[in-house]
Amino acid sequence: MKPRHHLYLNDELTEQLERLCKRPGASKSAIVAAALTAYFARGAAIEIDPVIKARLDKTGRSLSRIERDQQILLEALGLFIRYQLTITAPLPEADQAAARAIGSERFETFITQIGRRLAAGKSLTADVLNRVSPDGADDAEEVRS
Repeated sequence: MKPRHHLYLNDELTEQLERLCKRPGASKSAIVAAALTAYFARGAAIEIDPVIKARLDKTGRSLSRIERDQQILLEALGLFIRYQLTITAPLPEADQAAARAIGSERFETFITQIGRRLAAGKSLTADVLNRVSPDGADDAEEVRS
């Protein structure tokens, strides 16, 4: 047997409860029980919500910065490729071996420079953002820390 409870509700809640229980298959007891079950289930979540919200906000900001940085890199790469393809003339067959050797040398230098910058904690994205907006580099460095 279920225990009986005596509750006092204000007029507005009483009217809403009366309207809800007029629906087929609804009773005051079932409506109040469902409302209390939902309320108690949220009780533990209310304590956790600020922690989860803070983490989700931080994650959202990080993802926004990553997306912005990726856009910068893709735009820079696209512009560089377009520039190279536009100005580079085809080489005669006799000059191609020398060009490959120079290209390999330049590529090794490029990789070495990237390694040095990464080891020093420097970021091309931060450099670009700093040139565009002095406040932008601060956002890029926050991602690294």
